[in-house]
Amino acid sequence: MSVAASRFAGVKETDLKLSDGRTLHIYDSGGSETDLVVLWHHGTPNIGTPPRPLFPAAARLGIRWVSYDRPGYGGSTPHPGRDIASAAADVAAIADTLGIDRFAVLGHSGGGPHALACGALLPDRVLTVASVAGLAPFDAEGLDWFTGMSHSGVASLRAAAEGRTAKEAHEATAEYDPEMFTPADHAALSAEWSWFGEVVGPAVEAGPGALIDDDLAYVAPWGFAPARIKAPLLLVHGDLDRVVPSSHSRWLARQCPTAQLWPRPEDGHISVLDAGGSALEWLVASANAVAPPRMNP
Repeated sequence: MSVAASRFAGVKETDLKLSDGRTLHIYDSGGSETDLVVLWHHGTPNIGTPPRPLFPAAARLGIRWVSYDRPGYGGSTPHPGRDIASAAADVAAIADTLGIDRFAVLGHSGGGPHALACGALLPDRVLTVASVAGLAPFDAEGLDWFTGMSHSGVASLRAAAEGRTAKEAHEATAEYDPEMFTPADHAALSAEWSWFGEVVGPAVEAGPGALIDDDLAYVAPWGFAPARIKAPLLLVHGDLDRVVPSSHSRWLARQCPTAQLWPRPEDGHISVLDAGGSALEWLVASANAVAPPRMNP
């Protein structure tokens, strides 16, 4: 595993070569042996650096951030045909390399399904799971998947559902739609969560390939059932979200026996992250209840 100079203060970046020849670009904030490792799953399109606005809360709570660029983003090589479930194997390889036994997972937006995959498929390693503004499966029975989604979001994901050729054609002419975000989202993006400017640009520098792979995975079979999650599960969602409607987390809460739902009546897709500090507190408390004391060799 090679070490690269970090662009983010206090975070070490490394490259992990997998047995199938792919590379995963990893971020690790480091910490003490008693820190809870939280594996961050980024949204679409982002690179994987952990969320800097939550660093103060993480430091107070004794959290070590570990994250990675999903395949095709940043320093990670593509994984053609990847599904959501494939994230679990990648995360297991990262944890093995870093000597981490058990950990929590946290995902925002498109990172939510990937966090759920780890919870469902790595039950002996994942202590607790949190999904913030995350998607439900495309084939979710009883869920009108597109209702409440912005027109641009519907067009983008309907194109993905038609296949790669249609999705590539859509991305060739797609433009940024500010209406996908609420006034609260725009306020957050102009303040603390302007951090997204640091992770969106690098994610699309090489083109839309990774974004396309993400969207194709969201509307294809995920490769696992979220109801398999046995660890404590937190679902946080803004009721005004136009990117991923809150009905997605409500559906997940009905399907997953261990789930707690935190609705946020005044929040959209970005402003909901203002609850991130509280979500981290929940992760720590739930992890301590599952496996006290925390131990990561």
